[in-house]
Amino acid sequence: MSFFGNGVELTHESGLYSVVRGAAAAAPERIALCAGAEGEQLSCARLDARVRALASAFIDCGVQVGDRVAVLGRTGVEWALVDLAVLAIGAVVVPVYPTSSDAQIAHILSDSGSRHFAAETEHDAGRLTAAGATTVWGFAEVATWSHGIEGDELDARTTAVRADDHAMIVYTSGTTGPAKGCILTHRNMFASAANTVLHTGEMFGGDERGQAVTAHALPLAHVFGQTILFACLIGGTRTHLLPAIPELVPVLPKVRPTFLALVPYALEKIRKAARGLLPADGENAAVEQGIAILRGQSDPGQPVGPVVDLLGGRLTHVISGGASLDTTTAGFFAAFGLRILNCYGMTETATAVTVNEPATNRLETVGRPIPGTTVAIADDGEVLIKGANVTPGYWGAAADKTPLDRDGWLHTGDIGELDSDGYLRITGRRKEILVTSGGKNVAPTPLEDRLRLHPLVSNCIVLGEGRTYICALLTLDGDRWSLWRQDTGAADDRNDPRLREELQVAVDDANSLVSRAESIREFRVVDGDFTVEAGLLTSSLKLRRTEIENTYLAEINDMYAARV
Repeated sequence: MSFFGNGVELTHESGLYSVVRGAAAAAPERIALCAGAEGEQLSCARLDARVRALASAFIDCGVQVGDRVAVLGRTGVEWALVDLAVLAIGAVVVPVYPTSSDAQIAHILSDSGSRHFAAETEHDAGRLTAAGATTVWGFAEVATWSHGIEGDELDARTTAVRADDHAMIVYTSGTTGPAKGCILTHRNMFASAANTVLHTGEMFGGDERGQAVTAHALPLAHVFGQTILFACLIGGTRTHLLPAIPELVPVLPKVRPTFLALVPYALEKIRKAARGLLPADGENAAVEQGIAILRGQSDPGQPVGPVVDLLGGRLTHVISGGASLDTTTAGFFAAFGLRILNCYGMTETATAVTVNEPATNRLETVGRPIPGTTVAIADDGEVLIKGANVTPGYWGAAADKTPLDRDGWLHTGDIGELDSDGYLRITGRRKEILVTSGGKNVAPTPLEDRLRLHPLVSNCIVLGEGRTYICALLTLDGDRWSLWRQDTGAADDRNDPRLREELQVAVDDANSLVSRAESIREFRVVDGDFTVEAGLLTSSLKLRRTEIENTYLAEINDMYAARV
């Protein structure tokens, strides 16, 4: 077994609310949270006052220590206030994705035993009620609450919260079976967030240019979004909260962020938006230039132009997590002065395990362990984790399952390798490695990442388990396909030869990454898209491979019959 650990860590024995309280005392006038690009701004002191008022109201409403509070809504100041107030009084946040199905919501409420409920909209409240919730508090209403709890009583509740108390039960959007409720403690969340701040230097706090600024559009229903929120509060970032990724691109020139935290899907969307600002073949030139910069073969210079303006003019780094990122996307953004800091983690580690550091960012890795975390590679290649960020276990129906082995290692299910400097490279996932009938092991993710970069491709899945060769199903971006048909005169037909010829370019590009035995031999364009609502994606937008294969079994069989 090989392993690498980073020992000097930030530790904390109090609850997460002490982060808010401490910032209010140290920098009361500093802006902490903002509603969108130009909405309400909360200083550290004002944020603390709002959290205390809401925490008092929750106590008055009967929220007890350990009560689970289910919260459904998009990212925003109101979500953050509910989050912080629940944690402040020793209750437990149960985040619920707005894109969750009715069955998923019912499972979460039942399995968690939630006793209190908050929702962004009346529609969200109705979905919680249909799933078994009693009284549901609306975000807008809750944000104005301030009940008459005495300061001593509130302080007694807030100071009684300790690091090892439960903070959240986050339901992992597993690609098979019902989601498991993962317990995360105040210690888990602090270790992940604070040591990410420590690991990345001045990025969260700012430098001689002033306070760090970010636009936070990750869902607070996901642990990645939660960890980034607390990292920003700990680091002193001015954080503009946005409802979702689609709202991000239009506001970047207004917010002018210095860094972002995103998933690869969002970076791919920004890259596609930037294409329209470049001349013909400008994207390929940018990728080539950017990769040369990242490999130290070219001077980055001082980038200017419309793409830099699209990004806000000050954006230098993006923490990218949640899935793999195609190297060409990292290269594309590097050409415009933006470095992608790949990171790695999972719900069971409160997100952060490894993060690339701005000063030592290494291409095609997910960085080195954050302080206090040790990464090991088992003899079979599986990535193992130890650290204060690792969950104590699962809740409810999964309470009898343990993610740890007898030696205390968390088994991630991911396959990876550590280089001599401790940088981790993820090479595949044990459950997602395809093994062809000829015994060839194929990692589908790099092929899928590259295929999705084509403008016409909305989503895709690579197949081949137990089969003689590798195939792919593609879905189309409806708007871009419509524009493409207008430009080319192609028919509104997924089988149009011109469409297949265009998509073959994407397939050939993906195949350039792998050997012939791993390459895609056939593909089909299918109706519709892979969506959460259709049960084909998890809430965090991962492919539900079995469900997709069952849905499109006829198309899959047709592909393999074509080469018999």
